[in-house]
Amino acid sequence: MCTGSCAKCLGGTLIPLSVFACLANILLFFPGGKVIEDSIHLSEEVWFFGGVLGSGVLMLFPSLVFLGLKNNDCCGCCGNESCGKRFAMFTSTIFAVIGFLGAGYSFIISAISINRGPKCHLADTTWGYPFQNGDYLNDKSLWNKCQKPENVIPWNLTLFSILMVIAMIQMVLCVIQVVNGLLGTLCGDCQCCGCCGGDAPV
Repeated sequence: MCTGSCAKCLGGTLIPLSVFACLANILLFFPGGKVIEDSIHLSEEVWFFGGVLGSGVLMLFPSLVFLGLKNNDCCGCCGNESCGKRFAMFTSTIFAVIGFLGAGYSFIISAISINRGPKCHLADTTWGYPFQNGDYLNDKSLWNKCQKPENVIPWNLTLFSILMVIAMIQMVLCVIQVVNGLLGTLCGDCQCCGCCGGDAPV
């Protein structure tokens, strides 16, 4: 596949993933699907905006760059028509690294939250984190420690798991673009290299 077409495909895949990550992060502000009385009772990790910032906003920049590579019509430099295309592909690798770091941030925040468990109202009328080192993941009987918000454990667990999966997919796609971008930097788009039988750069 041509490096420009590959990048466009990756960009088109990253955008909906970013939107889903943002939505998942927003839903975390409504534990159990309900509005909480005091925002101070939300889990701390929700406020780190892993899905909105990491897998969302930071991922939009590389996504848009990848989408524009196929139609990049840089005029070249020093008499070399493919120079502009090669530079654009090299730039895409930098944005891919930025996207990887953003997704990595979201992944780490989600993993920490899943291991720590949600903040909830305990039997002694205080709010806190009743679980230790993910012990609630293998022992559902411990879930009774959380009195409210209702269904906060499956709610947080599901949404943070979704964010983790999205972040992993995004990191893989960004790594693919780093490799794709380096190939495009070395030989230009497929038609510039002649590997697709083209005579002119795309």
